[in-house]
Amino acid sequence: MRTEDGTSTAPGEPGVTGDRRGDLFSPDCPTRRLLDRLGTKWTSMVVGSLADGGELRFTELRRRAPGISQKMLSTTLQNLVLDGLVARRVEDTVPPRVHYRLTELGVSLEIPLSALREWAQQNMAHIDDHRTRAGADR
Repeated sequence: MRTEDGTSTAPGEPGVTGDRRGDLFSPDCPTRRLLDRLGTKWTSMVVGSLADGGELRFTELRRRAPGISQKMLSTTLQNLVLDGLVARRVEDTVPPRVHYRLTELGVSLEIPLSALREWAQQNMAHIDDHRTRAGADR
């Protein structure tokens, strides 16, 4: 089915998934779905830590993400594994040693997350300053 602007909303048409691309108000929008899944500070910290450190154990990941609870790290890792962004490897020892690493898909996510971190480094001082000035005007 074609919309007034000539784009398609029908699944199965070439180059179209029926997901209302670019419509962040639609629950089917890929960008919205990605932000819903990865939009937490812990997710980007874990992906960044694994990108920097390679394969890491749970305790090392927790050390690299100050302030994260054991439960939140566990939940974050479970979700990243379910999404195919992180691989989990268990050593058959007592107690078991669990290691995590980025998959190829996870490595590809690190590129835009790294760009976002760089943008934040360059601009957050300006944003904070603007917010402070705007608050002073009220």
